[in-house]
Amino acid sequence: MTEPTCDCPTPQELALLRQWNALQSGLRRLTDQILCDVGNTTGLAPSSFQVLWFLLTTPGQSAPMNQLTETLGFTTAGTTKVADRLAQAGLLERRTQPTDRRVILAALTEEGRQTAVTAARTFAQALRERVVGPLGEEQFASLADAIGGLHAAHGGSTASS
Repeated sequence: MTEPTCDCPTPQELALLRQWNALQSGLRRLTDQILCDVGNTTGLAPSSFQVLWFLLTTPGQSAPMNQLTETLGFTTAGTTKVADRLAQAGLLERRTQPTDRRVILAALTEEGRQTAVTAARTFAQALRERVVGPLGEEQFASLADAIGGLHAAHGGSTASS
């Protein structure tokens, strides 16, 4: 009688999986902490911050709603829901695109721009304190380049929003 073979991961595979888990869960916890800092300073939910940050860095500080959906990875309904909340708060306005009235643009209001700048500065400060400080600027830059390079090596773009 033959013994069944074990389809278990090897010790090396288990070590690799543990390292990956530490990396991704650590990044998720850091991101959650930093977004909490932003929320405490501005009152913004993470999804609202993502929209404002994207618009802040977009030419004209406006973008078609479908571009928001694609870039941020939200559903159409999710994008509409976030845009509705931001519009009710006076941080975003919807308007038609001058060259194609079928296209609806999401655009920062002046208050939205100020809120986005405050939120981005809060995010940057938290990154400096929680990540760049402990790692050092060179190691942080190397890590960002390495991770971005992996994404680009597999057909992604390294451009950030």
